Order: sequence, then C-alpha cells, then structure tokens
Amino acid sequence: MSETTTISVGGMTCTGCSGNVSSALSSLAEVTSAEVSHETGLAVVEHSGADRESLVRAILASGYSVDGEELPFDWSDGSVWRQSAHNTKWCLVGCSIGDFGTIAAFQFIPYLDALGWSTMSIMLLAMFNGIMTSIALETIILSAQMALNEAFRVAIGMSLISMISMEATMNIVDVVLTGGAKLTWWVIPPMLIAGFLAPWPYNYWRLKKYGVACH
Repeated sequence: MSETTTISVGGMTCTGCSGNVSSALSSLAEVTSAEVSHETGLAVVEHSGADRESLVRAILASGYSVDGEELPFDWSDGSVWRQSAHNTKWCLVGCSIGDFGTIAAFQFIPYLDALGWSTMSIMLLAMFNGIMTSIALETIILSAQMALNEAFRVAIGMSLISMISMEATMNIVDVVLTGGAKLTWWVIPPMLIAGFLAPWPYNYWRLKKYGVACH
C-alpha cells in the first residue's frame, strides 16, 4: 500500500540541491516517487512501507539536514578531491588567460605602460578580465553540448567565490614576488600553484555538500 511522508529539509539553495535530495530518496527500493522543492524546503515522498528513519538517513547522506540534524562533513573523499581538482584546473586555465594577458599588455605595450596606471588598478583589471575569459572559455566548452544561450547561462553560474579567490591569490603572489604587476618566467609557476590551491578546498566543499562544480 502506498504511503506519503513529508520531510522538512534544510540546506537546499537551488534546483541542483533539490535534485540531489530527490535522487538520494529515489535510490531507496521502497520509494516510488520523491517531489523535492528547495523553495519550500519540503520533500514529499511516496513509498511502500519505508520507515521515516531510512528516508532521513538518505537525506543526511546526500549532504543536507533534517530538523537541524546533519552528518559531520567528510573531507576524506578522494574521488571528490580529484573531481574538484579537475574543475579547479579548468577554472585556472580560463582565469589565467585574461589575467596574464592584461599584466603582459601593460608591461610590454608602450602605450599602455605610458598611461601610468597603479599596480592596484592593473591587478583589478587583470582580475576582472580573468573572470571574463574563464566565463568565455566555459561557454565555448559547453556550447558543444547545448545551445549557446544556455551554455552562457550555465557559465555565468560558476562560483564567483572560487574565481575571485583564485584571481586575488595569483595577483598577490605576483606583487609580493616581483614588487608590482610584472610577469617573468619564474613568477608564473608560483602564481599558478597558489591560484590553484586557494579555491580548491572551497570547490571540494561545494561539490561534496551540494553536488555543484565550480566550473
């Protein structure tokens, strides 16, 4: 006989979150359907005799809370570390194109150098251009799988926290090591390493908790 159980779920912020909870519930053999809404924070589950505890465990295991209870966050998932590293790498590629290109332009083009921009101004422009090229690269990559407007919508949904922390770290390393907005052969590797490491734990957390990649 079919039964319906409604559970209040905490921590959902988007349709991806509600999809994660729905998938976790639907994986249980007794569950016939799971309607989950991040807007209402409710999961309406139709099932054939599943006990509420098993439904709650499935929700908790997917990274969300029930009645304020949640599982301790797991920082030891190797597969998520690898996937988040892959995502962070592609974000770094996109950000570096605009960032390095901007710094190089002010360093090697006499007209731009003569403008006399401060180091801070060049770095802020480099950060902005880095974010823009990362979004452009992601749009191009996704356009092979979906319509261009949809690819752009997904691209601008990338994590700004990840990109800003990446950009800020790279530029801080550049200023500390060179004393200004400069590119040399030896400063690029530490900039890239720092730019990768800074957002990587955040990208792991985001992917592990919400199933959402930074890139």
